[in-house]
Amino acid sequence: MLDAQAVAVITLAAVLTYFIHKKLTTSRSSIPLPPGPPRHWLFGNSIPPAFAYRKFEEWTQEYGPVFSLRQGLSTNVIVIGRLQAAIDIMEKEGSVLADRPVSISAGETLSGGMRVLLTPFGERFKKMRRALHAHLQPKLVTQYAPTLMRSAKQHILDLINDPDCHQNHAKRYSAGVVMALAYGTVPDSYDDPDVQAVIRCLTRLGVTLRPGVWRVDIYPWLRYVPGYLRELQEGHREELGLFRRRLLEVQAQMDPNLELPPSFGKYLLEQQASLGLSFDETSYLAGSMFGAGSDTTASGISVGVLAAACYPEEQKRVQEELDAVIGRSRAPTLADQSLLPRTHAFVLETFRWRPVTAGGFAHKATRDIIWQNYLIPKGSTVIGNVWSVGRDPAFFPEPERFNPSRWINEEGQIKEDLKSFTFGFGRRVCPGQHMASASVFLNTALIQWAFSIAPHPDGPVIDELAFTESANTHPMPFRVKFEPRAAKTMEGVVELMDDYGL
Repeated sequence: MLDAQAVAVITLAAVLTYFIHKKLTTSRSSIPLPPGPPRHWLFGNSIPPAFAYRKFEEWTQEYGPVFSLRQGLSTNVIVIGRLQAAIDIMEKEGSVLADRPVSISAGETLSGGMRVLLTPFGERFKKMRRALHAHLQPKLVTQYAPTLMRSAKQHILDLINDPDCHQNHAKRYSAGVVMALAYGTVPDSYDDPDVQAVIRCLTRLGVTLRPGVWRVDIYPWLRYVPGYLRELQEGHREELGLFRRRLLEVQAQMDPNLELPPSFGKYLLEQQASLGLSFDETSYLAGSMFGAGSDTTASGISVGVLAAACYPEEQKRVQEELDAVIGRSRAPTLADQSLLPRTHAFVLETFRWRPVTAGGFAHKATRDIIWQNYLIPKGSTVIGNVWSVGRDPAFFPEPERFNPSRWINEEGQIKEDLKSFTFGFGRRVCPGQHMASASVFLNTALIQWAFSIAPHPDGPVIDELAFTESANTHPMPFRVKFEPRAAKTMEGVVELMDDYGL
C-alpha cells in the first residue's frame, strides 16, 4: 500500500505534467483540436471497453465526422467517423499515419513486438510488410483456388452433416485455408490442437486490444508493477512456441529432392536471409497471418449466413442470379465472380453492415495534420472507425438497412467509386484482403446456391446486433435452418458437389 506522502507526490507530479502538457500544446498552435465530449481534467475521456465503435458512432452524430478524445493526461485520440473525412485524412495522409501508437500490452508484451498488425513503422515493419506484399498478391488467389474450392466443398458437406455447428464449420474452413497458405498443410477438423491453440491466441489478442482493458497503455509506469503483465507474458510464450514449432516442421521437410506444396512459411524460410528477418520474426510473420486470416474470414462467412436468414428477400435475389447464370447442374466457382454482381454486392454489404474489425486499429500521426481548420497534432492516436465510416448517410442512405443494391450501378455492375474500408486504411491496409474477400465470396455463393437459409423454427429470434466484444467481432451463436435448394434432397446436393475442386 502507498502511504499518504507517496500518494501526494504522485498526485502533484500528475498535476504538474498536465499543466506542462497543456502549456506546450496550446503554445504550439492556435488551431483547435476537433470538438469532442467533455473530459476529466486528469483522466481524460472514458472509452467503453466493449463495443466502443458503437459509442464512437453516437459521438460522430453529436460532434461531427472527426472528433477528439483524451486518454490519461496527454494522449490525444482523434476518431474519424465519416467516409470523406476518412479519404481526406486516413488515405491522403497515409504516409503520415503509417505508424502505430506504442502498445505495451498487445504489441510489446503479448506479441513481443513482432505482430505486423501492431508493429510501429520502422525497419522491422518495412521488412515484414515487404515479405507479405511479395507473397500475398492478388494473383495468389488464382494459385490457391483449388485449395479454396476443396475446403469450401468440405464446408458444404459439414453443413449438411451438422447444421447446428455452422459457425464452427466456417472456422474450420478458414483455418484450413489459411493453414494451407501459411504452412502447406490442412487440419483434419475444427478440433485440431493447433487450430484450437490459434483460437485461444486470437481470443486473448481480441480481449487485450479492447480499449481500457490494460491500463498500462495509458499509464506506462504500470509495466513495472510486479506480476501485472504476467498473463500476457505467458500468452506470448504460448504463441511464440506454437509459431516456432509450425515453422520448424516446414523447415524439416525442405529437401532439394522433395517438392513441398507452396506456402508462406516455405517462402519465408527460402528468403529469410534476403528479407533480413530473424527466425522468431519469421515465425511470427507466418503465424500471425494464419491467426488473423482465419479469424476474420470465419466471421465474414458467418455474417453472410446471418444476413441471408434475416433478409430473405436479398437471399432470393442472389439465388435468382445464381440460377440464371450458374444453374443448378454445377456449383459456382471463383471464376464466376465477375458474372455474379448481385452475389458480390451481397458480400460487400455484409462487410459494411457488420464489419469484422468494426472499430479499426489505431494509427499514429508522425506530424501535424490540418483538416478543415482543425489540428490533428503530431503524436496523436488516430482511429478510422470502420463501423461509422460504413454508416455515413451521405454515401450509404438508410445505413442500418441491409441493402446490397447500394453497391450496384445503373449498368448492373459493382460500383467502382464506393468503399467502406473494411480492411483498413492507407499503408496499414490488410495485406490478405484479396484472399479473405475471395473466401467469403466463394462460400457465400456456394451456401446460397446449395441451400435456402431461414431462422430455425425452434431457435430464439436472431439478434442482429449480438456480437462478441473482441477486436475482431463474431456473431454470437445463432440458429438457422438449411434446406436443400440446388437439389431436392441433401443427398442430391452431395452428388452435385462430388467433383467440385478436383
